Amino acid sequence: MELHVVIEGARGLAEQIHRQLRDAIRSGRLAAGQQLPPSRLLADQLGVSRKTVAQAYAKLTLDRLAVTQAGAGTFVASRVSHQAHPVGQQDLAGRRIARLWQGLETPLRHPLPDARLRYEFITGAVSRELFPEVEWRQCALHGLRRTSVQRGYYAEPEGLLELREAVSRHIGFSRGVNCRADDLVITSGAQQALDLVARVLVEPGCIVAMEEPGYPLARMLLEAQGADVVPVRVDEEGLCVDGIPDGARLIYTTPTHQFPLGMPMSVARRHALLARAHELGAIVVEDDYDSEFRYEGQALEPLKTLDQWGLVAYIGTFSKSLSPDLRIGYAIAPPSLRSTLVNAKHLCDLHTPTMMQWALARFLADGHLLKHIRRCHDVFSQRRERLLARLLGDLSPWLEPLPAIAGFHLAVMFRDPLPATQLCHLARRAEVGLYPLDDCYRLPGESSGLLVGFGAIEAEDIDPALDRVRAILEQLTG
Repeated sequence: MELHVVIEGARGLAEQIHRQLRDAIRSGRLAAGQQLPPSRLLADQLGVSRKTVAQAYAKLTLDRLAVTQAGAGTFVASRVSHQAHPVGQQDLAGRRIARLWQGLETPLRHPLPDARLRYEFITGAVSRELFPEVEWRQCALHGLRRTSVQRGYYAEPEGLLELREAVSRHIGFSRGVNCRADDLVITSGAQQALDLVARVLVEPGCIVAMEEPGYPLARMLLEAQGADVVPVRVDEEGLCVDGIPDGARLIYTTPTHQFPLGMPMSVARRHALLARAHELGAIVVEDDYDSEFRYEGQALEPLKTLDQWGLVAYIGTFSKSLSPDLRIGYAIAPPSLRSTLVNAKHLCDLHTPTMMQWALARFLADGHLLKHIRRCHDVFSQRRERLLARLLGDLSPWLEPLPAIAGFHLAVMFRDPLPATQLCHLARRAEVGLYPLDDCYRLPGESSGLLVGFGAIEAEDIDPALDRVRAILEQLTG
C-alpha cells in the first residue's frame, strides 16, 4: 500500500513532502510508532530523488516528529500532541431527516464491555461460558477451508444452499415449520429479516399493526420506513385481533413468546389472526425469536404452519440460541415475496458473510446446536427458578412476575406505582443492571415494571443482586 502524499509542480519537493507528513503525524493519521516507507521506496512512488525524501525525513527528525533507528528505518515518534483540524458545519439539504435519525433512542442496547455491571439483567444476552468453543472452532475451520475454494466471488444473496438446507431441517425438527431450502433467505440477524420485509412492503403513510406492548426496535424500524404503526393491545391470549385496524398492510407479532410480557398466543387467536390478515390482504410477520427454550406447557403450531393463504413471513435468529455475535438470522418468505426479498437482500448488503454461513451449516449438520440448546435449557431453567423464587418470595411486596413459559427473560410488574427510572439508576450505582419495561409501550399510562433477563447472569449471582435490589426498594418505599 502506498503512503498518500501528493506532489504539485517541480519546486520545493522536500518541503512539500515534509509538510504533508508533518500534518499527517500531528492529526493522528499516521499513528505513533508507525513505520514510514523506506526513502528509496517513497522516492520511487513519488517520482523524486531519494535525496529529496531523505531531506524531508531529516527535517521530521529535527521537529521531533520522527525517529530513525539504525538498520530498522524511520518511525513516527511515540510522543506527539495531535492537533484536530476544525471541520465546518454545512447546512445540509437533508438535515431534517438526518436529525430524526440522530434523535432516535436506542432501547435494549447492550452495554460495552467496560460499561457492564457486576450483575446484568439485560435481555437477549447470554453467558459467554455457555458458548461451545471447541465445537465452533472446528466448524469455523471448516468454514475457512470451504471459503478458500470459492474466494474472490460474491455469493448468492439468499444464502448458501448448504446452510438453507440445514436451517430448514433444524426448524422443521425443533419448531414444527415445514419449509424447503428455496423458501429461506439468510440474513444478518432477525432485525435485517424484518428490515427486508419492511423495505418491500412499507411506504410512507401505510398502516402497520403491532402488539402493545411490543418489541421497540421493530416499532422504530417500521416507523423509520414511514409506516403509521398502530398499537394493538395484548391480553392473556395474545394479540387482540379485533383491534387490528382496517387498511393494515403488515401485522407484526411474537405469538410463541410475546415480547415482552411472555404469554403465548392461543390457538383460537392464531386462527382469528390469520383470518383477519386474509380479509385485509395483509402480511403477518411472525417473529419466533427464542422459542427453543420452553419450560412448561405444550408447544403450539406456528402461524406459518397454520397459514393456508401464504400470508406469513416467518423470521428467526441464532442470536438467542447460540450467540448474538454471529448475526445470522433467516426469513421464510411467503411465495409471493420470496424473489422480492432476495432482490432486497442483494441491494442491501449483497450477502451474509460466507465463512460464518459455512461454519453454521456444519454446526447444525453435526447436531451441535441441539446439544447446545439442551445444555442451555438446563442452565436457564435453574436461573429462572431461582429468580421466580425470590420474586414470589421476599420481593413479592413490590414486584409481580408475569407467567412466561419460554425464553430467558421475565416481565416483572410493580404492585404499586414506583419510579422505574430512579430504581434503575439506583441499581446501576449498586452494580446491578435493571431495565424498565416502559420502552416497550407506545401508549401512555400503561402499567410500569421491569424487563429482567437471566441469560447473562450466573445462578449464584442472582441472590446477591436481588439483595441489593430489595435494599433499594425498601429505600424507595420507606
